[in-house]
Amino acid sequence: MQNTGFLRRIGAMLYDALLVGALLFLVTIPFIAARGGEPVEHGDNLIYQVTLLIVIYAFFVGFWSGPGRTLGMQSWRLQLENDQGEVPTLAQASLRLFASLLSWLPLGLGFLWQIWDSENLTWHDRISHTRLVHYPREEKSG
Repeated sequence: MQNTGFLRRIGAMLYDALLVGALLFLVTIPFIAARGGEPVEHGDNLIYQVTLLIVIYAFFVGFWSGPGRTLGMQSWRLQLENDQGEVPTLAQASLRLFASLLSWLPLGLGFLWQIWDSENLTWHDRISHTRLVHYPREEKSG
């Protein structure tokens, strides 16, 4: 067990981005149908925008505070843990999501910080007192 490396984290993020994109696409369909097939303009539909934010929040916080891993993290054998080695609480997972936005704001510096951090932690790992741990595949004996 070790804190995950940068490339493994990016791999899981890309996988999850595809899943979230598909979810947002599915959630958009009823809004298009309600407009008679016309596209939903981001600036004129507050309910649509809030719905998209709720879906993103529910995806990440639900997976992080439930099983402790998203589907992308599962594929890369990553587990989100708090400082006690447990699955994060709902509050920790929520804080992690909002802190990850701070990590993106300065051109992703909060994510890149992991490269120089002695414990391979990002800004949002440190802020939320969580960490991504890599559990390598167990070797089969015999």
